[in-house]
Amino acid sequence: MSGWIKLHRKILDNEIWNDVTTFRLFTLLLLRASHKDGIKTKSIVINRGQYLRSYSKLAEDLEFKEGRGFKKVSKSTIKRSVQKLIDAGMVTVSETDSGTVFTIAKYQDYQAIDEDTEDVSGTDSDTLTERTQNEVGTNPEQEQELKNLRIKELKESTTTADAKNDDAIVYYQNNIGMIRPGITEEMLDWINDMGDEMVIEALKRSLDRNKPSWGYAKSILKSWHEKGIKSIEQADAEEVEFRNQQTSSKPFYPRQQQAEVVPDWFKNKKHKQATSVEQTAEENDDIAEQQRRVAERLRQFAK
Repeated sequence: MSGWIKLHRKILDNEIWNDVTTFRLFTLLLLRASHKDGIKTKSIVINRGQYLRSYSKLAEDLEFKEGRGFKKVSKSTIKRSVQKLIDAGMVTVSETDSGTVFTIAKYQDYQAIDEDTEDVSGTDSDTLTERTQNEVGTNPEQEQELKNLRIKELKESTTTADAKNDDAIVYYQNNIGMIRPGITEEMLDWINDMGDEMVIEALKRSLDRNKPSWGYAKSILKSWHEKGIKSIEQADAEEVEFRNQQTSSKPFYPRQQQAEVVPDWFKNKKHKQATSVEQTAEENDDIAEQQRRVAERLRQFAK
């Protein structure tokens, strides 16, 4: 993005001048705001003086160097700074399913390129807050148009066979259940960071692992983000590598043949059976001996 913006000296009199984060945020919005109407971003039409961005992305945009490293502004700090700009009448916001639309108050008046007079920029008696405090807010018709556009897209996507393949929110509703507003906001932040495709992939894996919840899918996304994974191919490769490491890290122990364990009652039974056989054999020998003796005596009497 090239070009320039106007910034009146009277901003020095505004309270945000002493608030570094809020001043940097306002300057960033001025620099990033669209300079013409009809710019389509993430299925949202952005007009002159507007900028579509998530709070988490703004936190990354305002990262600054401190010492030898870089420090990121927290998301809660960004929200507080945005509220200060809203209270001062300098910015209005409109929440959409694709992110937050930031509208610079009276952008057309102060950033006009065909006039460069004191009347346009303001007078010495006007402060920046006084020049912007009469801003009514986001055009209701424009805000409603954005909402209607998103609702229409969601309705159309839910009636097509490929709906679950291109919209993470619709995929969640079709496969997990009704989505709560809090989950929607978190999911939109992740969509802005990593895209619908990666969010859908995380949801698919939560289903495959029988853990169908946004919390589990979000843990997958956090892991990918920390490892710098930005595509499904990288995610698949990382999972294969992890499984290989798990397999190779397990030691191999040859299976030893265990000695047969014979219970004592079985041993006793076998012993009794053996003893009984021996006794039976002895008894048979005695009977045979007795029969022989009787036969011998009968022969003697027969003589």
